[in-house]
Amino acid sequence: MSYATHATHATDAPGIGTAPAWNPQRGGAMPSHRYRPAHARVPLPALTDRTWPTRTIDRAPLWVPVDLRDGNQALAEPMDTARKRRMFDLQVAMGFKEIEVAYPSASRTDFDFVRHLAQSDAVPDDVTVVVFTPARPDLIERTFEAIDGLPRTVVHLYTATAPIWRDIVLGRSRDDIHTLVRDAATLIAKLADARPAQDIRFQYSPEVFNATEPDYILELCDDLTGPALWDASPDRPVTLNLPATVEIATPNVYADQIEYTHRNLARRDAVVLSVHPHNDRGTGVACAELALLAGAQRVEGCLFGNGERTGNVDLVTLALNLHTQGVDPMLDLSDIDAVRRTVEHCNRLPVHERHPYAGDLVHTAFSGTHQDAIKKGLAHHAARAAALGVPPEQAPWEVPYLPIDPADIGRAYEAVIRVNSQSGKGGIAYLLHTAYGLDLPRRLQIDFSRVVQHATDASGEEVTAPQLWDLFHATYLAPYEQGPLTPAAWHTTETAPGHHTFHATLPDGREVTGTGNGPLSALTDALATAGTPVDIRHYAEHATGTGPDSHAVAYAECRVGDTTLWGVGRDTSVLTASVHAVIAAAHRAHAHTDTHTDTEGTAR
Repeated sequence: MSYATHATHATDAPGIGTAPAWNPQRGGAMPSHRYRPAHARVPLPALTDRTWPTRTIDRAPLWVPVDLRDGNQALAEPMDTARKRRMFDLQVAMGFKEIEVAYPSASRTDFDFVRHLAQSDAVPDDVTVVVFTPARPDLIERTFEAIDGLPRTVVHLYTATAPIWRDIVLGRSRDDIHTLVRDAATLIAKLADARPAQDIRFQYSPEVFNATEPDYILELCDDLTGPALWDASPDRPVTLNLPATVEIATPNVYADQIEYTHRNLARRDAVVLSVHPHNDRGTGVACAELALLAGAQRVEGCLFGNGERTGNVDLVTLALNLHTQGVDPMLDLSDIDAVRRTVEHCNRLPVHERHPYAGDLVHTAFSGTHQDAIKKGLAHHAARAAALGVPPEQAPWEVPYLPIDPADIGRAYEAVIRVNSQSGKGGIAYLLHTAYGLDLPRRLQIDFSRVVQHATDASGEEVTAPQLWDLFHATYLAPYEQGPLTPAAWHTTETAPGHHTFHATLPDGREVTGTGNGPLSALTDALATAGTPVDIRHYAEHATGTGPDSHAVAYAECRVGDTTLWGVGRDTSVLTASVHAVIAAAHRAHAHTDTHTDTEGTAR
């Protein structure tokens, strides 16, 4: 297997790197010429037979959270022991089996936390603690002091290996760094041998792996895993962790680097191949996923992606990405809000509202077309579950715009659809249905969406479900309460089969009576005798719950003169709700006509 100092670039493709007629963009003001692409900085593997593009991920890797070490060192206010313990307990409860807990030689707090774990019952029998150390003898010895008494530990050695770090930061040659690593590994093996009662395994990170020469990586790793140093074997493997410490290239380049190493390690069956992507280019998740395709078995990262600069790779996103593909992530994220609250408390950093899966708004649709699709998708899902004879939470999930069922991670459906000026009838109807049990006829959905649009355009703010109900009530129900047709008293009787009468006392004292083949036709006849002919164009009713005390809702679209408007009634009696709906529509029509006449008179 060879590696090369250059590869085919995006600029070699037709139409890229040139200025075609359809693209009027021209050079910007930023000094891009100061920077070199990855292939000009470090030799990259020339994989002509790469296999990772055709693979799929069919099982979860070993997840290793580094919040308590790498994430912690990026905090403005690092965690104290109490916050560290809370984070550790969360990670244990979530199902992590290997947890990097500290850099014991870096601070008294980190050292004390490792001692706390060693002297308490915090570490379950199936959980291994990882501690981090640089290649300095005094710091390695301090690290082993910290882990005394811990039953299962991984000692994680790191050194920076990339040319820019060797030349600028360390001022050492390749041979110098190799000697440094060999000496450190020898000391670690010696100190581990002195503790035969403890299960101590080893890990090595060639820091800035992605910017280091591939042949040098193999030289260091093969020496470490050999019989003269850590003597890796399948039953006692060494973890080789290959970090994208600072992202420098597209994720496919990282995948090539991982696959090259995966194919060429001398003792591959005695190695746990691990990756530790950062997110400088915003592609940490993609780098981790492609690295798994390329042969990685273990992933280090942080919950919600905390870490230096733009952060470590986000383990929550990676795990739930697997969940969406039907692969068990082997982590418990069924109450993601509880996980988020704990992490926010420990880090004293908020999780962004648009953060994948966990943000407050990620399962929320404001757009009308999105809302309509989600509303129909949820209805289809419920019907499909019923047809299969299984609860909705066990039925196959296929709902537009929702890659996972929010209920899987403890989210309520009520948060899925929210209303602002971008929203349409579907989302508005969905909120009224879920919060208040209303099942609006389609034409009423359209009518009310205009009312909501007017209100939100004026305020520019989101409308909550209670505010939506208040607006709906004021528009369609409240008009019944005040107006010339609101009866002081009324009753209806069936005098013969198919023959009904409606009698009412109006606010001005008039008594009116109407007859018809049903209560509503008798009502409209009575209204006509009062001087207001009403034609019911559409009528619907339904219960909002079960039991004798549940409310019924009636919807009536009525034509009064040249005006057609909706009215709504709500009562424990279906008949009362329907009477209220018709009279509310008539009052709205009167108000509409009066407003129209006043406007015309003013105009004249």
